Amino acid sequence: MAKDPKFTPGEVAQLAWYTARMAKRGIASQTVYQGDLERKVDRIIDAARERTELQEREAARRGGKRGK
Repeated sequence: MAKDPKFTPGEVAQLAWYTARMAKRGIASQTVYQGDLERKVDRIIDAARERTELQEREAARRGGKRGK
């Protein structure tokens, strides 16, 4: 299983929004298509993973120091 990324406050808000929309659609019917929202959530998680990995590589390149 992949390591969970650290999310920015904006990403957390987007994930909460899409989760709420999925829940609303789920209440409407069990057969409502939610693939579009699931793809958006996956895209946010993938972008956060890439950003976290990039930040870790940059920190390692700088010798473990977090630059400003």
